[in-house]
Amino acid sequence: MQLWPGLMVLRSLTFNLSDTRSFYMQSIWPKGHKFAFTVVDDTDWATLENVKPVYDLLAGLGMRTSKTVWLSPGDGSGHNGGETCESPRYLKWLLGLQRTGFEIALHNAAPATSNRETTQWALERFRQLFGGHHILFCNHTGCRENIYWGDARLSGWRRTVYNLATCGKRRDISRGHVAGDPLFWGDLCREHVRYARNFVFDDLNALAICPELPYHDPGRSFVNFWFPSADGGNLKRFLANFTTDKLDRLEAEGGVCIAYVHFAAGFAENGVVNPEFRKRMEHLSTLNGWFATASEVLEHLRGSASIKDRIIAPNRLSQLERKWLLEKLLKGTT
Repeated sequence: MQLWPGLMVLRSLTFNLSDTRSFYMQSIWPKGHKFAFTVVDDTDWATLENVKPVYDLLAGLGMRTSKTVWLSPGDGSGHNGGETCESPRYLKWLLGLQRTGFEIALHNAAPATSNRETTQWALERFRQLFGGHHILFCNHTGCRENIYWGDARLSGWRRTVYNLATCGKRRDISRGHVAGDPLFWGDLCREHVRYARNFVFDDLNALAICPELPYHDPGRSFVNFWFPSADGGNLKRFLANFTTDKLDRLEAEGGVCIAYVHFAAGFAENGVVNPEFRKRMEHLSTLNGWFATASEVLEHLRGSASIKDRIIAPNRLSQLERKWLLEKLLKGTT
């Protein structure tokens, strides 16, 4: 994507870590751990063959993370080869994964756009299979029932810039938060979903970027709490961002990393985990980290705070939006 000439202006307005450093203090993590690390694994392309070896590694290292799922293939229009909960063998593995302490999260009802009735069915089916009433949720790109996605992730002039940069292709692509729309499920989201993923950054320490984590955005009120994450979208991106130096720095800062990954995107091939990824995880496991699921980490940070206690200030939300937009433009991704 060609970067527009005003990019340097946006760079000058972007988030400065020192703006919020005064708000950020090293957190006290459970059992004397110095920092927290977890993963949210996007289920795109995931099959038992290409992700089980990664989870075997994580389990062996004492790490517990979060894995998203689809309940069904839907109409098949958006299917990318990933398995769903309609596969008996895959579901059996997911339930076993949950029994060992991993979290199962939701990635829309299906890889294809689902209407309100299908989404409602999926929420009920999710609870039947995995229990719980407060789900961690991640939008699946391409589903039009996504909630506050596409250009709806941004406000004001930042939305305008984003739409210009994407030639309007991401304008009004998500309808899940639009009351009266056949795809609307905002009220169901507010009732059943506790945490939803939004911005993804190259920085590992989410607390340094967003001390308000998890936060509530009154302008996107159908989501109870949002959380940002660190970009490990595929193996190449993960290895670039999650260096041993950065992991050591995360421990020194006493921060928290919520890595957003696609474990099906090259982390294991032919049943063998990528050796460099294994090396990074083995190094991480030697550090004094709390390796809990994403919801456990977010619950610890939130404590007993209510939604009104976690409302993010408009200027802080603006900073997050600017930083995310700048990184998108610099990478040439949308």
